[in-house]
Amino acid sequence: MTKMADNSSSVEIVEGCRLPVLRKNQEHEDEWPLAEILSVKEVSGRKLYYVHYIDFNKRLDEWVTTDRLDMKKLQFPKKEAKTPTKNGLSGSRPSSPEREVRKSLDLNLPSATPPSRGKTLPTPKRKVESVPLVTQVPPVTPVPSLPSSAEASQATVFPAVREATTFKSREDHEQLSSLTTNGTARRLIPAQPGRKRKANCGVPDEIIKVLQYNKPQSASVFLPPPEDSQDSSDGIPSAPRMTGSLVSDRSHDDIVTRMKNIECIELGRHRLKPWYFSPYPQELTTLPILYLCEFCLKYLKSLKCLQRHLTKCNLRHPPGNEIYRKGTISFFEIDGRKNKNYSQNLCLLAKCFLDHKTLYYDTDPFLFYVMTEYDSKGFHIVGYFSKEKESTEDYNVACILTLPPYQRRGYGKLLIEFSYELSKVEGKTGTPEKPLSDLGLLSYRSYWSQTILEILMDLKPENGERPQITINEISEITSIKKEDVISTLQYLNLINYYKGQYILTLSEDIVDGHEKAMQKRHLRIDPKCLHFTPKDWSKRGKW
Repeated sequence: MTKMADNSSSVEIVEGCRLPVLRKNQEHEDEWPLAEILSVKEVSGRKLYYVHYIDFNKRLDEWVTTDRLDMKKLQFPKKEAKTPTKNGLSGSRPSSPEREVRKSLDLNLPSATPPSRGKTLPTPKRKVESVPLVTQVPPVTPVPSLPSSAEASQATVFPAVREATTFKSREDHEQLSSLTTNGTARRLIPAQPGRKRKANCGVPDEIIKVLQYNKPQSASVFLPPPEDSQDSSDGIPSAPRMTGSLVSDRSHDDIVTRMKNIECIELGRHRLKPWYFSPYPQELTTLPILYLCEFCLKYLKSLKCLQRHLTKCNLRHPPGNEIYRKGTISFFEIDGRKNKNYSQNLCLLAKCFLDHKTLYYDTDPFLFYVMTEYDSKGFHIVGYFSKEKESTEDYNVACILTLPPYQRRGYGKLLIEFSYELSKVEGKTGTPEKPLSDLGLLSYRSYWSQTILEILMDLKPENGERPQITINEISEITSIKKEDVISTLQYLNLINYYKGQYILTLSEDIVDGHEKAMQKRHLRIDPKCLHFTPKDWSKRGKW
């Protein structure tokens, strides 16, 4: 049982305690979610508590004052039971207060009932930031792995078979844009027994495009029935990959890395409030503002130091080669070995906004593609993605980030589209490295959906026959990995099993929703403006 505090005036709050904490939600209403105390400090005679809201994203963690704590619902951390030895005596040493506090941080205590004052909200209302995505995703029956390309599929068009999942706007569409969990790449929900769906011949009003996959004859891809396979991995590894880029294995998490350590960052004309811990030098973490040069990303401790640095810094754009320019948007390719300082500074900045990546100072095996906006003062960083020079698992993105001032403006999809344009030039299919952050996962699912729907809607009948396409052809046209194509089709409920065959259905609502979303998507990559020659890194020794 969890110990509850009876006398709020005499108790001392320590690390590991849990209690409701007052905060404002998106509607600016009071709510009292349960929070865990991660740290306590005293500033000018006043105690401050660093709290993590249970089931909320870590980016919402903050320092709070005592008046925001509901002491009546205080839960103390449990003490671990000592393991008895063969003689019946305790096998553990007498525990120090520090050790007890450290132990208490890992306890999983039951949630407290929110107080009566204010609005009661045991679970967060935030659509993306607060709830792990796995709780928002309905069960999906994964499509089994594909056999060899000697099997065929044909496509047909005829009236409605069933009502497919619809989305009415880009925002609604992006809310349907996740399949894996938030923060961990786990095996998908086990496949449920499929069932055959009969045609609904009584709905002649709604015309639905149907791509019908018939029995194999002589071409590239056939989708076997879901019940014939127990593999629900969808090509996603059951655990994060520990080699390569910036994948975090979470084994080094401690109280220090769980807390934001930078208060504010000034980057050019923007001031950014970091979301997560980043390993900047310890002496800089006590500063109210950390100053960065927006061109070389060097970090400085004061505005005077920044002004002095700018008189010496000759850069007005990221180092490396400019491989794309259209209008004011440019992309620069940066070699992590040739431009080590810039790459390391970029990783430090990115870690402030990426929780599920860890930082390695060895940037040699990576390429960084930085997107910038140009004006009279220079090329200002908007976002970036990194990729391994050699990836054995077809990863075309390791980390990807749009800086907060530029989010929700279409730059995220532009970065993703650019990564696939590079894959097209390389003649490969690609996929992002797992796990993706919550926002990255939404962006990728939305991009895959829009790109695949664009292909399907552009199909034209040939010689009066129904249009035909295969999964392999979609993958080759878009450079999206085959497993991602299948999972997206299935997530959107486009794949159906009908009379022993697989068909793809597009309802009028899906078509209308897609067209509205594409009208809002003004930023697109123009392949004619890309000047990129891929290198064969396997023949270059240590790069």
